[in-house]
Order: sequence, then structure tokens, then C-alpha cells
Amino acid sequence: MALQMYELSGRDERLRFSPYCWRVRYALAHKGLECDFIPWRFTQKEAIAFSGQGKVPVLVDGETTVTDSYEIFRYLDREYPDKPLLGDDTAESRARFFKFYSERALAPGMLRTIVMDLFNVVHPDDQAYFRETREKALGRSLEEMHAPSKGLSALDAALEPLRGRLEEADFLDGEAPGGADYMVFGHFMWARCVSAADLVSNADPVHAWIERMLDQHGGVGRNATRIVDIEGGYPG
Repeated sequence: MALQMYELSGRDERLRFSPYCWRVRYALAHKGLECDFIPWRFTQKEAIAFSGQGKVPVLVDGETTVTDSYEIFRYLDREYPDKPLLGDDTAESRARFFKFYSERALAPGMLRTIVMDLFNVVHPDDQAYFRETREKALGRSLEEMHAPSKGLSALDAALEPLRGRLEEADFLDGEAPGGADYMVFGHFMWARCVSAADLVSNADPVHAWIERMLDQHGGVGRNATRIVDIEGGYPG
């Protein structure tokens, strides 16, 4: 039986934009594993109630269900040890650091830049839920949160550690991409899928890494549907 993964989709089902699901998409591609990707929306909690929680990604492998992108990485390495994502303890510690770095240092600046783009690609049935939950978490309205100049400035500062690493290696994990790269790149795919905003200048070493990551595993990232690819787009 093929693996199945429930992943977040937008008002167009082709638009898959969760950073955490993109982590797992890259992990599966890294290992060469086939998977059926099942579109899911924020308010379709009943569809994944079997997982015991209400968020994606949810990976189903036969009788086993795994949630949380990092735990899915660990599961895939245990059950499908070829082409490890995390490898030894050092590699796993590195990936775990980059997990928190992407979530706590990179995501806030990205969110301030793309939050209204994100809201506009959410399915209409999900928009009230999205607004209520995000505004409660942020402590301000989406419109107040949306400040691209401030977001890009914060992101630029947060990228300094990434630049340092990428000035000495092609990938965060060295000569080839691994778990650390996928942990971070999921957030860049999040922004790429929902927005036309340029987050990084062409001269930045991070930009060159993004281009390399987009081409990995047969172009799994580069070939992903983006809002700018959908005919006519959606009004902002």
C-alpha cells in the first residue's frame, strides 16, 4: 500500500502551501518514496480526526499514522533507512536546530511580508477560521500584521547565519541536501507558493541555495503550483 499524506490546500486544490508539509514532500522525494497526497483544508478537522489532532501533515503508512514533520522524518529513517534524512546524532541535532531556526527566526519576517497573500489563497470556507485563529495568536489584525518592508528587513537580518553556512557549502548538510535543508526550505516553499514577493536578492548566497533546492529530486519544488501560475490569479 502506498504512503498517504494529508496536506494543506488552498482555494485551488493544486495549491499546496504548508511549510511543514513541504518539509515532508522533500523528505519523501529524498528517499524516492511514492506517496498519495490528499488535499485538506483548515476546517476539515473530521477528515484527520483519526490522527488524534487537527493539523497536517498527517502521514499514513498502512496501520501507522505519524504527525509532526520532524517526527515523520524520524519515522521515515527508521522504517526506510536507505538515504537517511537525519543520519547520526550530529546530523539529527543539526536538523533539529534548523527546525527551530526556521520556525522562530525566519517565519516571522516571512509572515509579515506575505500574510495577506496567504489569506487570499485560503479557501473561502476557511478564511473566517484562518483570520480568527491567526489574529488571536498574533494579537493584532492580519492587516496590521501585514508590513512587507518591516518583514523583509527582519528576514534579511535573520538570514545571516544561513548566509554564513552557505558561503562555505552548497547545502546546510554539506555537499548534498539533507534533513537540515528540508527543515528550512519548507518555509521558502510556503512563501513561494502563495506570493510573488522577492524575499532574497539574486546576489545573496541564500538565493543560489534556493535555486539549487528547487531543482532537487526532479524539480519537486520548481514544478509546484504557485498562485502566480494559476490563470488570472486571485484578487488581493
